[in-house]
Amino acid sequence: MQALLRVSHVIDAMSTFVGRIVAWLILAMVLISTANAFGRKLFHTSSNAWLEIQWYMFGALFLLTAGYALLRNDHVRVDIIAQQFSRRAQVRMEIVGVLFFLLPGCGLIMWLAWPMFWESYVSGEMSSNSGGLIRWPAKLLVPLGFTLLIVAALSHLIKCVGFLKGLRGDPRERETNSAKEAD
Repeated sequence: MQALLRVSHVIDAMSTFVGRIVAWLILAMVLISTANAFGRKLFHTSSNAWLEIQWYMFGALFLLTAGYALLRNDHVRVDIIAQQFSRRAQVRMEIVGVLFFLLPGCGLIMWLAWPMFWESYVSGEMSSNSGGLIRWPAKLLVPLGFTLLIVAALSHLIKCVGFLKGLRGDPRERETNSAKEAD
């Protein structure tokens, strides 16, 4: 189990690295959006490529940081019923949720998205908008993002089992996952 917890720690470090790097896209999106707005209003010029790159970055922001959100427990969790149970029972419910809902759902989306990306890449699919961008980078974000989420879910699963075995703290606590575990 200690080896799996070390693997989990490596996964968490990777998720943290990706999350922190991708978060810089927010600044890039704001700068591009601002420059595009000024260009349209002041110089009466614009490009669909600028609008589409913002869309790509927005997709990257959400898809590539989902694993980081899971690590930090920043995701949505409905605890109306679960909060009535003990911590151990809540972690068992978490394991069931990961095994029967999160992993199968993410696996299905990832599995279905790879061929869509590949077809777009091979065909050189372009945006139908004038001056638009190639489509395959945006389509690559879907399987890549769900792959990262699957890996983060496996790390979370390992930490849940570690908690039940008394080898670590509750993986659902935000302060445990944010700085101590991931750095």
